[in-house]
Amino acid sequence: MTVKIVTDEQGREDAYTVRKKVFVEEQGVPLNLELDEYDQDATHFVVYDEENHPIGAGRMRGLVNAHGKIERICILAEHRGKHIGKLIMNTLEEHARKHSMKKLLLNAQSHAVPFYEKLGYVVTSPEFMDADIPHRAMEKNLLDE
Repeated sequence: MTVKIVTDEQGREDAYTVRKKVFVEEQGVPLNLELDEYDQDATHFVVYDEENHPIGAGRMRGLVNAHGKIERICILAEHRGKHIGKLIMNTLEEHARKHSMKKLLLNAQSHAVPFYEKLGYVVTSPEFMDADIPHRAMEKNLLDE
């Protein structure tokens, strides 16, 4: 399994393919909310299996004050439970450190909060709805490590 930073249009399409399967088809998020105005400028990451098929994705946006925003972390249903989520998150955090980001922010679907807590993220908001799915804001200070 490999996590690659997207550098071409094919990689971007691979990320979109995984996101559409997970968020649009599986969770019912409208396509116009899933693919948004931030996709063009975000850094995209794709997880490929041994046959080079895309099986996971995520993106990161750089924000002010040396903070990064992690978004759209997803793994195809048939590949969940294999520590691929941890693999992609470790890669995103490594990328953030290389770019001198001091803190990472994310909005986790509420059911995924325990996954992110195991990785050192802490909840910073009450529950809120995004695309009709309950979420919690979370953050991780990279300087504490």
